[in-house]
Amino acid sequence: MSESTPVSKDRRGVSISGPRSRVSRSHGRPASSDLAAVRFQDENNRRSFLRDGSLGIGSLALAWLLQQEQASANPSKATPQFDLLPKEPHFAPKAKAMISLFQHGGPSHMDLTDPKPELTKLDGTDYAGDIAYSFVNEASKKLMGTRWKFSQHGECGMELSELLPETATIADDICLIRSMHTGANGHEVSIRYFHGGIPGVLGRPHLASWLLYGLGSETQDLPAYMVLTDPGGHPVDGINNWSSGFMPPLYQGTVIRPQEPRILNLDAPPHLQGAPQRQNLDFLQSLNRRHAERFPGQNDLEARIASYELAARMQTAAREALDISQETKATHEMYGLDQDATREYGTRCLIARRLVERGVRFVQLFLAGQPWDNHSNLGTALPAICRRTDKPAAALVKDLKQRGMLDEVVVHWGGEIGRLPVTQNQGAPEKHGRDHNGQGFSIWMAGGGFRPGMIHGATDELGHRAVEGIVTPNDYQATLMQLFGLDWKRLTFPHNGQDQVITAGREAKVVEEILA
Repeated sequence: MSESTPVSKDRRGVSISGPRSRVSRSHGRPASSDLAAVRFQDENNRRSFLRDGSLGIGSLALAWLLQQEQASANPSKATPQFDLLPKEPHFAPKAKAMISLFQHGGPSHMDLTDPKPELTKLDGTDYAGDIAYSFVNEASKKLMGTRWKFSQHGECGMELSELLPETATIADDICLIRSMHTGANGHEVSIRYFHGGIPGVLGRPHLASWLLYGLGSETQDLPAYMVLTDPGGHPVDGINNWSSGFMPPLYQGTVIRPQEPRILNLDAPPHLQGAPQRQNLDFLQSLNRRHAERFPGQNDLEARIASYELAARMQTAAREALDISQETKATHEMYGLDQDATREYGTRCLIARRLVERGVRFVQLFLAGQPWDNHSNLGTALPAICRRTDKPAAALVKDLKQRGMLDEVVVHWGGEIGRLPVTQNQGAPEKHGRDHNGQGFSIWMAGGGFRPGMIHGATDELGHRAVEGIVTPNDYQATLMQLFGLDWKRLTFPHNGQDQVITAGREAKVVEEILA
């Protein structure tokens, strides 16, 4: 892809730039007998300087720098340049950033977003069709209607469950897709399909990695792809959820701590702050440039050298971005920070808004484990996770809209699968739950060019299979790329002698019906 001028602006209108001048290649290489020793001495000095110089760059900055370092390890003259400088899209984009609220486990669509009166009517009777179970020893063909009421909301009349009262208030702002289909019931297989383009396959780049590769970053002061994990631990499938796969590590997600302080060791020691730190960074840059002159042919080394400056810039930018105390009391209350049930998730949703506001391209929020995986105790487990996430998710959409940002920021809400219309018998009726279902389920999207107040697609009368307007994860990826100004067929990455695309050659379509 062609690159734009290195000068751009983030969403606050602040100018950003990246170095474009090439390092001089006029110096000759050392004798082959001395090459290994020179490389070891030079790189050891630079790494030792980072390790022992007490620059206060923090664990997050260091991780980011190491990702950039790995991206240019052992390059050759034929290696394409990989960096995060702004790039020109294929055509005018509608979206510039995305926040994904990924709901691991599979939210029960017939209890939340997809009313099925026929299912309620047939409650307790046997399902006549074929069902693929994940837990055969607890399987049942007894249909189970929802326990919760649905009603219409907004001018669009979208029907939503009473378990989502806050989402109901943004009905006119969201595009509800009721016909998602992975064709698989497992968690990991479907998660990898959503994130990487192929069901179950590891080693594929995340959707966000493709966006960073194609568009670069709007800020050089913060990582372009940031991951906000749960204090309770990582989601199911762990770090695979934000992997850059076969792409360079600078395109993978950068994880910040789920609790304060969210970045450790952000400040330099007092005796190194100010001028001493500036002198240290200048000296480090001179070592890097000397290294570049000794080892020509490293085409992306200039970007790697510039990345070390990120550490110093983050000392100001990251602290400011993560400081939610700057927000008003009304904003805190809107996200539920004044309530025990919503405080933690609401805080992360608010941080996500602050990050995209400052030029971060992609932010993803995860929950520990898979709290929507309600095989049992549906009557208590489902309301509990709804109470935790409903208000913050709706607040994020409202906040972006009132700030004039929703038009260019995509918000995604949804899991990797849905649930079956039959009961998973766990004993007494109050302990019943629902098994996995990848044949038909719901997600919603807002902003960034999605048509608001719209319902797309449908499942059958019992909510088992998608039957109208079917959307696969590959369609989801192709549609998002379109909104970001990228033709998914033209955005290719060289790997194993082939030009890879995000869908790995699988059939995909842009779902034009859901675009504004």
